[in-house]
Amino acid sequence: MTIATIWFCIGLSLLIAEALLPGLILFFFGFGAWITALVISQEPLSISMQFLLFISSSSILLFTLRRYMKKIFSGRVIVNDNLDEDDFDGDIGQTAIVKVAITPNRKGRVEFHGSLWTAESDQTLEEGKPVKIIGKDNITLKVTALSI
Repeated sequence: MTIATIWFCIGLSLLIAEALLPGLILFFFGFGAWITALVISQEPLSISMQFLLFISSSSILLFTLRRYMKKIFSGRVIVNDNLDEDDFDGDIGQTAIVKVAITPNRKGRVEFHGSLWTAESDQTLEEGKPVKIIGKDNITLKVTALSI
């Protein structure tokens, strides 16, 4: 096994480690190892020069490309400052279906967007009835009878 093959395997190992421990750091060191493998396959270098090439190429890649690569791999975050704090998800005013009856003294369950949610109400609400979401308390929906 040549030294260039060893550097290639080190780079491959670093890229696999990046996939397992995402942070977008090992990615650049993996490519630095591949650059080192490519250079020493063409021109033999001493071990100290190999490490210098590896560290310098990895650092240059890290400091010049990480900001741009992070934008590509991290996705988009949409911030909407126009939402009320009480209507963070836009759930207020939406309709749900009672799945477990709700009374003023006992919480029940409602189906909303295909999921079951704990719900409470000041009214008695029977199973199968549509309700309107009027508020949220953490993950408990506050509901009322739907006026038809």
